[in-house]
Amino acid sequence: MIFWWFFLMAGVASWMLTGFLRQYALAKNLIDIPNERSSHSVPTPRGGGVAIVASLLIALPILNQFDLIFTPVFLALWGAGFAVAVTGFLDDHGHIAARWRLLVHFCAAVWGLYWLGGFPQLAAFGHVLDLGWLGSVCAAVYIVWLLNLYNFMDGIDGLAGIEAITACCSGALMVWLVAPDSTAWMLPLLLAIAVSGFLFWNFPPARIFMGDAGSGFLGIMLALLSVQAAWVDPRLLWVWLILLGVFIVDASVTLCRRVFRGEKFYEAHRSHAYQYASRVLGAHRPVTLAIAAINVFWLMPVASLVALDKVDGVVGLMAAYLPLLLLVYHYKAGDRQAQTEQTE
Repeated sequence: MIFWWFFLMAGVASWMLTGFLRQYALAKNLIDIPNERSSHSVPTPRGGGVAIVASLLIALPILNQFDLIFTPVFLALWGAGFAVAVTGFLDDHGHIAARWRLLVHFCAAVWGLYWLGGFPQLAAFGHVLDLGWLGSVCAAVYIVWLLNLYNFMDGIDGLAGIEAITACCSGALMVWLVAPDSTAWMLPLLLAIAVSGFLFWNFPPARIFMGDAGSGFLGIMLALLSVQAAWVDPRLLWVWLILLGVFIVDASVTLCRRVFRGEKFYEAHRSHAYQYASRVLGAHRPVTLAIAAINVFWLMPVASLVALDKVDGVVGLMAAYLPLLLLVYHYKAGDRQAQTEQTE
């Protein structure tokens, strides 16, 4: 039971460090100034996500030392997470060209996949498929996409934190249901607790923002945790894709619509469905809480059916995503006019 105290300490450390980073950002004038593409109206300190990064990167070698996680898993998460977090930290404090950030992201994805053993077998419609090198290539693209979409979706107070906590807690539960003898549930739960310490300061109205260091780190951690879970049981890859459905659907639909119009997808904008919803409702909190409710009351039950082998993974994914697609189209994901529309 000692690891429960260890997990609690990780959450407290994240909470304390976030408070320190807020004071540091105020002293060094590391402030996010609202502009026409922002979803905020009040200047706010940024960079609080470093607390999540530090808490987890300190905790991982300790878990490895006590044989609670295997060394390859430790190396995969620590190396990839550190590279992405440092790149995001430097970008938060200056500017790194998109092509160099993307290069680091792919290198981190390859590093993580190498230590995790590549892409596991894929279960679909009662068959198990081994995609070989093609699977690893697709997995690298998937990891980089999830990393970047997490950055795109970190646009209103509390949203990135709530998504990580609900997805990780649900993911830990699904691993426990499928493989109760495995310790793989510990990592997503530890990440959820570390994020909770930060969310205390970031919940609407936010007193500090996450920054690219934190959002990129969360993105690659969630992607690698989903690959690791698939090595425990192939069904768990579909489970994680379902649990992260809100972010995947909103970001993917928005990106596709912007690319088809010939816009630069990497430029800042505010045409995501969640951003439009926050303008319609006039506040961030109801949108953040609504997405938490979707994750808990819709996506987690569907994911559990897949985990318990009651529904095929592909069928479960399609069923989970269909109402999400309707929802993001209702809230004008990727709509050019939605960027400029204001509430009364």
